[in-house]
Amino acid sequence: MKQKTIAKAVEAVGIGLHKGEPIKLRLEPLGCDSGIVFYREDEALSIPLSPSSVIDTRMATVIGSDKGFISTIEHFLSAIYAYGIDNLRVVVDGNEMPIMDGSAISFCMLLDEAGVVSQEKAKKIIRIKKEVRVEEGDKFVSLSPSSKASFEFNIDFKHPAIGKQVHHFNFSTKEFVENIARARTFGFAHEIQYLQSQNLALGASLQNAIGLDSQRVLNPEGLRFDNEFVRHKILDAMGDLMVMGYNVLGKYSSYAGSHKLNHELSVKLFSDSSNYEIVAIDSIKAVEFASSFAKI
Repeated sequence: MKQKTIAKAVEAVGIGLHKGEPIKLRLEPLGCDSGIVFYREDEALSIPLSPSSVIDTRMATVIGSDKGFISTIEHFLSAIYAYGIDNLRVVVDGNEMPIMDGSAISFCMLLDEAGVVSQEKAKKIIRIKKEVRVEEGDKFVSLSPSSKASFEFNIDFKHPAIGKQVHHFNFSTKEFVENIARARTFGFAHEIQYLQSQNLALGASLQNAIGLDSQRVLNPEGLRFDNEFVRHKILDAMGDLMVMGYNVLGKYSSYAGSHKLNHELSVKLFSDSSNYEIVAIDSIKAVEFASSFAKI
């Protein structure tokens, strides 16, 4: 299996979640071994994708430095993970990614428009060699060795519209597009009101998130899946893992995980070289994993 980039540059415009202003996004192909590179066009600032670039995880995954940052990258990166993209330049003209409809499906459509092409060099992946786990009270996230990529997430919200939900996802590009990518982010009305009073979440609306009051879902169209909330948590986790710059061959498990715990998991994984190896996918004969990137 070879590395992948896009066939041509593509552009889109969407609202930024926090500033509520239009953000222009452009995706450009890059050569082999370039990785995923974010670029703030308004600041002429490149930000390489790496756990060391993460500067905040309180409300979203944010990468950058004291020179500038880009927020809310996880939904976009989940699509990059799912399509197996290795080399790409991601150009924005502001400090956040556009929120689109609050899911990853618009980014999937943008990648479809660009086309995905194979390159000359072999695709490299992170293979998990032993379990790595991060805990915070009863919350946890973990990665463990497996011959395939899978995600299992449990949540338990004291809210009548959510409650306890669990979802297991055996990764494939096709299954991601059909069963994960359309799951939207969600927020509670009282929290949004507070954030907007602090000049945050100014772009949040029922067009780009599932809204909840104390009892019910506020969106007139309802949910896209019965357990849309936990499916979105898997979407987030995939995007957060992609911050490491590679697809991951292993099993991800979580109870009540978060951007913060996902980032701590990546840092802990990389802290000990015996936890993982970066290998060419063909060299370990991970045929099933390689075939999971086929769209049909």
